[in-house]
Amino acid sequence: MLKPTAFMGKLLLFVTVSALTGLLVTGLALPFAAVGASAAGFSNKLLASFPDELEVSRQAQASTVLANDGSLIATFFSQNRDSVPLDQMAPSIKDAIIAIEDARFYEHGGTDPVGILRALAANAGGTRQGASTITQQYVNNVTIQSHLAAGHPEDVKLGQDKTLRDKLREMKLAVSLEKTHTKDQILQGYLNIIYFGNNVYGIEAASQYYFGVPAMSLNLDQAATLAGVINNPSFYDPVTQPDHALSRRNLVLDKMLEQGRITAAAHDKAAGSPVSLDLHPTGQGCVAARTAPYFCDYVQRLILNNPAYGADEEARRALLYSGGLTIRTTLDLPLQQKAQDLVTATMSSDDPLQRGTALVSVQPGTGKILAMAQNTRYDPAPAPGNYMGNFALPANDSNGRPLDGAGGFQVGSTIKPFIFAQWLNAGKSMNTILNGAARKYPATFPWKNSCGTTSGAYDPAAGTHLLPNDDPNHYYKMSVLQGLYQSINTITFQSASQLDLCNVQKMTTAAGIKDGHTNEPYDFSRISNLIGSVDVAPLTMANAYATFASGGTYCSPTALTGITDNRGDQLPVPSADCHQTIKSTVAAGVTYALKNVLTRGSGYKLPVNKSGYDIFAKTGTTDGNINTWTVGATSGVATASWFGSYKGTGPEWINQDITINGRYYPVVNGADLAGNQWARFMNQAAPQYSAKDFPAPPPAMLRTPAKPSPKQIPKPQSTHAPKTTGATKKQKVG
Repeated sequence: MLKPTAFMGKLLLFVTVSALTGLLVTGLALPFAAVGASAAGFSNKLLASFPDELEVSRQAQASTVLANDGSLIATFFSQNRDSVPLDQMAPSIKDAIIAIEDARFYEHGGTDPVGILRALAANAGGTRQGASTITQQYVNNVTIQSHLAAGHPEDVKLGQDKTLRDKLREMKLAVSLEKTHTKDQILQGYLNIIYFGNNVYGIEAASQYYFGVPAMSLNLDQAATLAGVINNPSFYDPVTQPDHALSRRNLVLDKMLEQGRITAAAHDKAAGSPVSLDLHPTGQGCVAARTAPYFCDYVQRLILNNPAYGADEEARRALLYSGGLTIRTTLDLPLQQKAQDLVTATMSSDDPLQRGTALVSVQPGTGKILAMAQNTRYDPAPAPGNYMGNFALPANDSNGRPLDGAGGFQVGSTIKPFIFAQWLNAGKSMNTILNGAARKYPATFPWKNSCGTTSGAYDPAAGTHLLPNDDPNHYYKMSVLQGLYQSINTITFQSASQLDLCNVQKMTTAAGIKDGHTNEPYDFSRISNLIGSVDVAPLTMANAYATFASGGTYCSPTALTGITDNRGDQLPVPSADCHQTIKSTVAAGVTYALKNVLTRGSGYKLPVNKSGYDIFAKTGTTDGNINTWTVGATSGVATASWFGSYKGTGPEWINQDITINGRYYPVVNGADLAGNQWARFMNQAAPQYSAKDFPAPPPAMLRTPAKPSPKQIPKPQSTHAPKTTGATKKQKVG
């Protein structure tokens, strides 16, 4: 029993709120002329301080990232919600919600005086009972969402934190809302915004999470269970509090029976069944994108970095996590799965030496990224094999914003086709014979570089070593073509010595090649850069080779094909900006030469299908076999495959005298692990993307020039590569 003082307090509150409620309802429902002058004046003054309209904005909705076939890659949300129209909700959920939350919903005008007086009487007697209508609850939730959307969570007031003024404001807004919205519109908004526990908002997400069905397929038992959760989502949580949920569900069923919304038979059948859950948790973000987490992270970064999607990163993040975006991408999910299977088979993420491997593919002529896979786990927890960086990407985008990329790896001999391309671009024949025995390049060698200077030496007199090839058997005269497909360093240097290295840099820039850490052009300020000592990202290399495969047309790599917001409006996506940057005849000469790599060059043993379509490649291996590559393409798909160390380039990361997957390797070259996964991937990818034969180069590129005089051919200084390295980094190229 209440003490007299407590009872009087409750009674006073009851009388006060009853009076204010009466004034509110009367003042809104009737002309003031019908009310006493003093009451009307007081009501008018009081209500004038409250807004008339509720800003009903679209609530936070999840954004989805889709592959090129429309299948789901990932979901981003601050609140797990998927809004649906009322006609896509089962009648049982509407009846259950109204029965337990607001039985007079279709009768009152936003506030329910009968319900308020009943609740006040119950509360005055010591029994807790709510009085908010569905419309008032909707107003409350919209207000909360507005504060959160504005970035002011501190303004959110819940339950006991609300003052009498707050409650009256809600009541006025509820009455005003009923004048501008139909009952069904309000019920639809309510069912899409209300919280159902476990970070699930709205009836569609709740149905999918708890029962694995859409809201339109809920049965009576399921609908009553969800309706019961709303009052206190943690206390009536079906997952953690099944007894409470069962009791509450049966109360909902009782109310539905009392109000004639269900039959006694339906009630008894539902009430006699257990609460049977079929949980379908929705993974959040790229960690849950099991097939393509690193591509997902790239897409996320493209959104967060682009001012077209918000004034700053915070605004862009809010759009991604709350804006209900539908983000369509270029990813070919079946190819992505194949790529992931291959890199995982090549090197386990649990490798004790923590080597990495990656595959990334683009479509020539479009720039579309088709696959992006690596062997590590996308997991922020500090553990071996967990790595959040993306092997395929440079460290930053062209504007210096972070891409979470590894920044690339030394590319070795995969840079040689661009030197070869400039040789052809300068009007020279690929059948020109050069001296592969020339190995000494002193610091005073007269390199031509109109962009700047080129330094470095391969000269024992300068404390370095002679320029090495990969083996001691190719220090002889041969064509520039043979030097490329057999990857002979000495021929690369001989050809470069006859070119302006500034023009070679322009050729690499035309194909989009940049330093993966600085985004600066690939330069030739050091002679070791001629054989690949600069870090370049695998995506960049795949796209550069795609430029050759497309006949010299460069396209910026693209991952996005379209973005639609929750209103159905299209947002801008970056263009591939495809345009001719390399002469088509030069591209034809390069593809012609690189086809030889797979038939009689460094990649002739690769298990790639060479029939049915033209295909080319180039292998690459760096000093100590630390980084190894195979990059190549058909006219339909270009792929870069990398295997090596992402931890560093010190002696501990040398890939020599090593056993991997049960096979012993005295050295790991580009045609080994990287090459084999490239070949197996291309065998799957090439037939799916229409491949046509590459055009033949013009006859002038194939002519046999006059033989050079003996004076033009330097005498060989040595026939064997030294075993030690000097000041200039030695490149082991395959």
